[in-house]
Amino acid sequence: MDRTSQWVSSPDIPADLLIRIADDVFPLHKAVMVPKCGYIRKAVAAARGGATATVDLDLSALPGAADAFDKVARYCYGANFEISVRNAAALLCAAAFLDMHPTDGGLAGRVEEFLAKVGLRTLPGAVAVLRSCEGLLPAAEEIGVVQRSADAIALRICNEVLFPTRSPPEWWTVELAALSPASFHKVITALRCRRAEPEVLVAAATAYAELLLAEVLAADGHAADHSGMHRALVESVVAVLPSTDDAPLPAAFLCHLLHVAITIGASAKTCRDLELRVAAVLDQATAGDLLTVALDGAGERVQNVDAVRRIITAFVERDSAASSGGGANGRNRRASLSGAGALQGGGGAMQTVAKTVDEVAAEIATEESLPISKFVGLAGAVPKEARATHDCLYRAVDIYLKAHPALDEMEREKVCGVMDPLKLSYQGRLHASQNNRLPLQAVLSALYYDQLKLRSGGNGGGGGWDAYGNGV
Repeated sequence: MDRTSQWVSSPDIPADLLIRIADDVFPLHKAVMVPKCGYIRKAVAAARGGATATVDLDLSALPGAADAFDKVARYCYGANFEISVRNAAALLCAAAFLDMHPTDGGLAGRVEEFLAKVGLRTLPGAVAVLRSCEGLLPAAEEIGVVQRSADAIALRICNEVLFPTRSPPEWWTVELAALSPASFHKVITALRCRRAEPEVLVAAATAYAELLLAEVLAADGHAADHSGMHRALVESVVAVLPSTDDAPLPAAFLCHLLHVAITIGASAKTCRDLELRVAAVLDQATAGDLLTVALDGAGERVQNVDAVRRIITAFVERDSAASSGGGANGRNRRASLSGAGALQGGGGAMQTVAKTVDEVAAEIATEESLPISKFVGLAGAVPKEARATHDCLYRAVDIYLKAHPALDEMEREKVCGVMDPLKLSYQGRLHASQNNRLPLQAVLSALYYDQLKLRSGGNGGGGGWDAYGNGV
């Protein structure tokens, strides 16, 4: 298709230079193009047939393809053309490819002036420029326009956070949804280089993931394309989330994302990444958050207990490392960044998680198909000493025994092995001593402790047993 008939200044002079780009053909003139394009000058010089012969040149590899070359040719012929945020990067890449470097700046100079004065001066404009670079890689990276666009976006975001110009204040997060995960990662990196506050990184990451994965998240993964686009999209988004040390993301958001990742069959690397992210903020998670992970895609049956157990185990390992001294400062910093109580020490976080785990264990205990090994693995993932009392854990154990009446004595002992009867409250021990679902060993332990208390003059405490509604 002839792309030049409307604007070539010398239509009566036969074309002696044919530029082919895919299905487009540009009949041009060497006298116009050669002085301004080093690439074409070298190609014409190497062509056979003499100075008067027509040169046929294939430029299908040109960044920006025919649309970019159309404007390059218009520039060479002195015709009008428009520079916009959508084609500026392509024109810079085309100019570099064609070796257009005149002393007066030429086409590249005009584009650079546009970017400095218009294109990169606003957040939407900078986002549009960066987005246009996605189809120009690696050329756009080699000439630096990708990095400049990402830096411009980061600068505009930081300015917007400090001096809001629109409402709501975080309107800018929606703009980032237009970017690919790779481009978004460059923006996050640029924000980190500018030492953006963790809240800014969290707002950017959560909004980007929620907007880009809106369809998948809304369906909780069970209606998504398990073998293609959605899986790749989730994996790519997770890969570019800011690190936990820089910006711990909300536990509820991470649990939902992990649930979706598991349901659509995301890679083990992606799921493990999300598990570790949840573990880093587990003391902020609720039982409902962890149940989101544990349930299947339809949210009806317990299916992913192992994922929850791995999360708890990772948290315990992190807490142990922090308590040993090496990671204490890092943990305190992460706690302050994530909004957790700065005064809450590692022990307080562990007790919070233990209580949450006991609640989750009680919820999944009613699942008739839940094996003993999975129940014990989850309930026992938190060290026994992390709990001030084992009343809540006993409640989960009792619910499991009630939902699985066919267990023999040895199996019931295995279930009860996750708790310490001696750490039950007086009411708990009283309930346990009358609970015919418990194995004899557990009942005897509770009775033996009370006998020791009586002999030593202790009264065991008072209160009720209302929390154990599932008991005898």
